[in-house]
Amino acid sequence: MSGGRSVLFSAASDSYELAVREIRGEFGRDVRIQRVGAELGRMDGPSVREVAAACDTGRIMFVRHLTVEIASFEELPPEHELAALVLGELPEYPKALAVQAWTDGAGTGGSSYHRLEEALTGRGVTVTRAGQEYVVSCVGTRKAVLLGLNRREDSLSDWPGGRMRLARGEERVSRSEFKLEEAIATFGLELPAHGKAVDLGASPGGWTRILRRHGQEVWSVDPGSLDPRLRGDRRIHHEATTAGRFFAANTVRFDVVVNDMRMDQVTSARMMLDAADHLRRGGLAIVTLKGGGRNPLDGARRGLQVLGERYDVLHARQLHHNRNEITVIAHRR
Repeated sequence: MSGGRSVLFSAASDSYELAVREIRGEFGRDVRIQRVGAELGRMDGPSVREVAAACDTGRIMFVRHLTVEIASFEELPPEHELAALVLGELPEYPKALAVQAWTDGAGTGGSSYHRLEEALTGRGVTVTRAGQEYVVSCVGTRKAVLLGLNRREDSLSDWPGGRMRLARGEERVSRSEFKLEEAIATFGLELPAHGKAVDLGASPGGWTRILRRHGQEVWSVDPGSLDPRLRGDRRIHHEATTAGRFFAANTVRFDVVVNDMRMDQVTSARMMLDAADHLRRGGLAIVTLKGGGRNPLDGARRGLQVLGERYDVLHARQLHHNRNEITVIAHRR
């Protein structure tokens, strides 16, 4: 892919202006940014790698997906032209490509996906929806169809526009499970084998269930009750109390601490400082910093500053299932 191309970025529609503020704070006010859809923007200036690095380290939190724009159409061209355009941008002929198509609205982008699939398979390229080194992105807006190409490692998410879709099985305890599942998948987190985890604000037990699926013995801290389906698991210990009282009496050293409590950003971060005394060095912390207020970006930054007193923050991003929250991944120093 040649340099100097525009970078397309996705953000939640109600967080778009926050994303723009972050981009300009990182790269300067001279960065040209154009809103091309409710959840889609175009920027000129920094390279996609520079933007991806800023997003990956939490310096930009409200961008969810990136691609390099290679073409814009009123409608997709014939298949032979489409294949030639995509393949001509790659450094070498690929055996396989991921194709991700979506619309900047309620549509699925299925017709665009199948058009690209037929164009590329006709040239001998295997097409999948994810898991390849390069990702072809196709997004339909009200005015145009935009085509992008990017390395997966610089795309932030291996889902169309960063919209991860997870199955809603009957075994699910709560919708909040999606947030933890998405964080584990997006950031490639590996929980320690046979680890000990503490789930703060656990009720009704959604995050506890996901932690158990990843092999953790879980201390679920919440005055509220857990879902009846979790009560027979001997490796789930329901501590029906507040986090403060639990830590005052606790003698267990944990490998993982998670916190999805309904608190403002700074209060939640301070609770994680209390948890740090009970977490082994290098232990994994996953916390959602709730949004809201007049300046959710500033609030999130204050929360990260507090966390930095005891943790090394690895990632901070508004994921698809976050709504008005930021998911933070950190290691205890």
